[in-house]
Parts: sequence; C-alpha cells; structure tokens
Amino acid sequence: MLIKQDFYFHSLDAHRPLHIRIPDFGEPPFPVMYFFDGHNLFRDEDATYGKSWGLDAFCASWDKPIIIVGVECAHEGNLRLSEYLPYGSRYGWLRNLEPLGQKTMDGIIHELKPYIDSAFPTIPFRECTGIGGSSMGGLMAVYALVHCNEYISKAACLSPSIGSVSGMLWHEMNETPLSPDSRIYLSWGTNEGYGGVKDPWAEDTSSWLYKTCRATANKILKVGGAAKLYCQIGGRHCEADWEKQNSLYMPFLWQE
Repeated sequence: MLIKQDFYFHSLDAHRPLHIRIPDFGEPPFPVMYFFDGHNLFRDEDATYGKSWGLDAFCASWDKPIIIVGVECAHEGNLRLSEYLPYGSRYGWLRNLEPLGQKTMDGIIHELKPYIDSAFPTIPFRECTGIGGSSMGGLMAVYALVHCNEYISKAACLSPSIGSVSGMLWHEMNETPLSPDSRIYLSWGTNEGYGGVKDPWAEDTSSWLYKTCRATANKILKVGGAAKLYCQIGGRHCEADWEKQNSLYMPFLWQE
C-alpha cells in the first residue's frame, strides 16, 4: 500500500510530501528505511524525469517486508542542494550554498521518525532503521549514517556526491564513534563522473569516483562495520540505472 501525505518539518520551516510504502504481507512490526527524493522511488508518474527506482515493484517481489518512507525534496531553485548539503563548500559546484543538511536530518530524526513510529507498525530500534539516496541524497545518506549513528545502522548511497565535501565528511567519520554493526553500500557508474564529466574508466582504482567511495567505505570497515562497493559498468547518473541496484543494496543491508 502506498500512502502520500504532507508533513511539516519545523527544522526547515517547510512542508514536504511523504511517499510511504506499507508492506502487504508479513507480520508487523516492520523495519523502516527512509529515502531522500521520495517522489522518485515508487512510480514513474511521480518521478521528476518520468522514471522511478521501481521500488514498489521490487518490494512486492522481495521476501522481506519493510516500510519505506520517502521524503520529497524541495523543488525551488537550489534549495534541494542546500537541504542535501551537510557542510559548506568554498569550491566546486556546491560553493557558497547554505548547508542545511544538519537541519534536514534533525527533522527526519527528531520529527519524522517519532511520527512514523507512532503512526505505523515499526520496529523503532537503530538496528532496524536504514536510510538511502542517490547523488546529493547519497551524500546525505552517508552523512546520516555517521551523524545519526545512534538512530541509523545502515545506508544505501548510490552515486553519492561526496567529492566537494569529502574532507569534512571524513573528518567527522574519524571523530565520531561509530557502531561496529554499521553497514554501508556505495556505488558509482562508469558513464557518470565527478563534476559532470563522464569517467569511462571509473572501475579503475585511479578514478576519483572509486577513491571517494573506497575511502568512505574504509572508515566503516575500520570500526568493524560492513561495506559493499559496486561499480556499475555503463551506469549513468539516473533513476533507470539506480533501479537496477535495488536487488544489490537491499539484500546486503537487510539480509546478509
């Protein structure tokens, strides 16, 4: 069952639509996975570019019942970039944007999660709470796993835009106590690239795409956590190719 409803985030002083999928099989309560860019998750007619991740169909055929909560992004100007930016950047394509990522996560953890846990049959513990996203949403999923590790234990980070803030992200990962049960999935495609430049050799260890994902994964592995890296040959920066990874990141985060 898919539910669409409005939610007001005090942390952002803004309303954001929610796209919530409740499993139609299994015995409650259920684990929960939150996603950024929630309108792109389930159905093509809701997606920005007319193609979704196909998560509704995937979850209908997957054997693990799970609640998915997609939070729609802001659509005005560069506000999505700001709300999905955890640290200020003085260079690159994110330079001079106001970093509102912490406020975004404050709203998800301290406002949305309590609501979801009270309104739906969830398992509220961190071991049963995950988060996911792509591009800037993928960056935010990494940040959420680190910054909110006491609430979130696993993250799917598809084509994460780590590059411009990598130093600050890795510094926080070094300084933050992370639970050894943390799990992270990081992916990139060979037909996408840093700064919008295609990198046909992105599977090579000299690639910047590989290096940012590898270094991030190493921080999780260092504390005893689990990490999966995936290079999608021919993969582009788009929902159609992220859909192909549903059967990779979901089982890794929730079943293995």
